[in-house]
Amino acid sequence: MKRQKRDRLERARSKGYQAGLAGRSKDSCPYFGADARGHWFGGWRDAFGERSGGMTD
Repeated sequence: MKRQKRDRLERARSKGYQAGLAGRSKDSCPYFGADARGHWFGGWRDAFGERSGGMTD
């Protein structure tokens, strides 16, 4: 069985989450499309909230 490619929006959210955990600013979003950009920001907000709330190291 062939491996399916990950959903692009799921990948955008994951990359945003990683950027938020790393402390990068939201200006570093690499996406220009509205959908992917929105998902990236969603992941970034989740990670940034956890980071500032002390939930991660």
